Amino acid sequence: MTFGQQMLFFFSAVGAFNGLLLGIYLLFVKKLKYLPDFFLGLLLLMLSTRVGIAVCIYFYPDLPRIIPHLGLSALFFTGPALYYYVKSSFQQEQFDWKKCQKWFGILIIILGAVGLLYLLFPVTWEHYFGTFIYTVWSVFVFLTVYQYYNFSKQNLKNPNQFVLPVLISNIIIFLTYQLISTGWVHIYCAGGSLVFSFVLYANFLILFNKKYQQLPVKETERYSNKKISGEQADSFSSRLERLMNTEELYKNPNLKLSDVASRMNISAHQLSQLLNDNLGKSFSTYINEYRINEVCEKIENGSYLKIEEIGYEVGFNSKSTFFSTFKKIKNTTPLLYKQSQTLTESRFQSSNL
Repeated sequence: MTFGQQMLFFFSAVGAFNGLLLGIYLLFVKKLKYLPDFFLGLLLLMLSTRVGIAVCIYFYPDLPRIIPHLGLSALFFTGPALYYYVKSSFQQEQFDWKKCQKWFGILIIILGAVGLLYLLFPVTWEHYFGTFIYTVWSVFVFLTVYQYYNFSKQNLKNPNQFVLPVLISNIIIFLTYQLISTGWVHIYCAGGSLVFSFVLYANFLILFNKKYQQLPVKETERYSNKKISGEQADSFSSRLERLMNTEELYKNPNLKLSDVASRMNISAHQLSQLLNDNLGKSFSTYINEYRINEVCEKIENGSYLKIEEIGYEVGFNSKSTFFSTFKKIKNTTPLLYKQSQTLTESRFQSSNL
């Protein structure tokens, strides 16, 4: 390699490596605490995989044919990941996670079918496979832009301040790859890789800059003292209830107030204020009430699990905590509650004989 090629390889590879690490962190460390982060992690992971493979192919063209195939397969999911990143950022708790999983399953089947044809008939499908990948990517990029325009037009609140930078960055990467794929620019792999590295670090600078654009301390304290209005409290309460009922966050034994606040896209102080001032209970009491209610439902439905196993299943991390919490909320022990339910059921059956 010449010195210029070494520098080209270095900057491209470092960008891909950092993007890969950030994608893994968002996907497997933060997991599903905040859905937009999950899709952003998937997006970074797929793009970084594509860029990393592209760099290897550019400098080591004799790699097995399956390697570029895997790179294009990773690129296939960047469009859907971007689309759902924007959608989940705007829809927040209304986002349909099950429907999303269904569509990703369909896309995996489609990619598997087309990839199989490529592997079985490489000469015939070599050109068509790449065209298929770029077509799907193009469709999802246009859908994402259209979706962002609609959400913005509806004046929907977007608490995720990085949606627009991420969208613009992906459009730049998309246009670069599309332009290079026409053959007008001959450094295909390296060109796209350098653009990816550039926009990745540009977004890091935006993140770093935003971090320090906080309200002054006095203004923050003045804001924290504001009471939640009745209408806003009703809205927050409905969102919190939907989140608990649909996603069952209370089953997480390590659930923290900040985790729930993040999912609701409000500050931890606002959530604490809502619970204490408007609902009249602490965070732990609110969560434990959901857990105990589910315990009672399982007992009433004749669960085959032992009582302590039910406690662990609904989110308690110790038997003693479960029993003491149950007695505090229901004024009885789980065993006595189960016996009373069995006795009530027996009396009901006897009266029907």
